[in-house]
Amino acid sequence: MWQSYLKNFKSYLTLERSLSENSIEAYLRDVQKLWEFLEIAGELDISVETITDKHIFNFFGYVSELGLEASSQARILSGIKSFFKYLLLEDVIKTDPTQLISSPKLGRKLPETLSFPEIIDLLEANDLSTSEGIRNRAMLEILYSSGLRVSELIEMKLSECYFDIGFVRIFGKGEKIRLVPIGRDAIHYTEMYLEHVRSHQSIKPDSANHVFLNRRGGSLTRVMIFIIIKDLAAKIGLHKTISPHTFRHSFATHLIEGGADLRAVQEMLGHESITTTEIYTHLDRSFLQQTITEFHPRSRK
Repeated sequence: MWQSYLKNFKSYLTLERSLSENSIEAYLRDVQKLWEFLEIAGELDISVETITDKHIFNFFGYVSELGLEASSQARILSGIKSFFKYLLLEDVIKTDPTQLISSPKLGRKLPETLSFPEIIDLLEANDLSTSEGIRNRAMLEILYSSGLRVSELIEMKLSECYFDIGFVRIFGKGEKIRLVPIGRDAIHYTEMYLEHVRSHQSIKPDSANHVFLNRRGGSLTRVMIFIIIKDLAAKIGLHKTISPHTFRHSFATHLIEGGADLRAVQEMLGHESITTTEIYTHLDRSFLQQTITEFHPRSRK
């Protein structure tokens, strides 16, 4: 049923509103995201006639939790509002569920999100002629390519890295385990670090399985990662309040804005559903890897 409405909505945008092909595709993606959310929330049989403002509010709470900034949420809302306005015009629905939802500020306020050029500037600000520079480049590449929490980064284990298939196994919040794709650039710089830096260190026994170490061969701390990122931001003159979590938000935002499937982003971030029933999506590795390859800016050359 949804597909038939989307098909007719596309004709409406083309013939009556004379929108460009890019704008039409963006509107359709916005509605598709709402549909994906309803599937994740277990609303498999819901129709456009029975959607309420509660569903819409929950949807924007969900994308906010994934890390999508307010301006991007406002753009998605515009597309969804247009869809329900069309349904009103066609007498498919009697009330508009988006009518009470304001724009542009939806959901809770999120930390700064970096643009792709800003991400590149930060990555390239690391001095690869130094041991710390190689290590820091590898860590930031992983933060951006995999959307890890800072605690997950510093706890990464050598025994849980499967670079041959492009994945790392992460032990996240609540001792939940997930497989996360890791980008080719992140693999490249991490292998450079392991070969040229870590292999020459005297390593403390309790840190023997940790991927990233400090100069004394011990485990890194959260504070050290914060300091590294703030120093790099100052180095390139970036006047934003950023932290390791900024890379996680940027990872999610860039994927979603590029058209990635919401369920795949949810799985990679290790988020539970925001609905009252805890729903976990179990997507195969090839689907997650395809999502990174198609939609992550660092994977597109």
